[in-house]
Amino acid sequence: MRVVLSDFMSLDGVAQAPGGPDEDRDGGFRPRRLVPPVLRRRGDGSDVREAAAETDALLFGRRTYEGMAAAWPGQAGDPFADHMNSVSKYVVSRTLTQADLTWSNSTLLPSDDVVDAIRALKARPGRNIHVLGSTSIARLLGEHDLVDEYQLMIEPILLGGGKRVFVDDGRAQPLELVRSTVASTGVIICTYRVVR
Repeated sequence: MRVVLSDFMSLDGVAQAPGGPDEDRDGGFRPRRLVPPVLRRRGDGSDVREAAAETDALLFGRRTYEGMAAAWPGQAGDPFADHMNSVSKYVVSRTLTQADLTWSNSTLLPSDDVVDAIRALKARPGRNIHVLGSTSIARLLGEHDLVDEYQLMIEPILLGGGKRVFVDDGRAQPLELVRSTVASTGVIICTYRVVR
């Protein structure tokens, strides 16, 4: 399986709290809502359907999982929501237990060996493991060279600070641009594959 990381971010690379003012205030961050995904797409929903069709599993950190688990189960009936609710979900958390994971098909990864657990998921046959948000997980995956593709929605705003997706370790990571689109809102939607 391939790990695909998908994030909304500002032009200066901040991916913290794209969903609104109460989403993530770590480090004194004052969130500004970055418009929901459905409004930033091409307009016909085709890229949402494409991503869902290629996704066999989702990978979340605790905070993102809790937000998604509160939102998606109540939206059944929409094809994308139905996919979100039925697909396998893997959660990285030091505080949640398996009993806390009430969203269908959710599995807690062992917190003492998350990197190897994710490597084991990647070794399974299948398509994509999609990471939505989860900046801490994104950085962990980047540190251990586990990301295969980045799908970035770059918002036309500078936030001046906050959590970022990319590792700041001085290593260069070559990428290949696979696709890019500019939405009518000015959002640049880019897909980059990691070159190994």
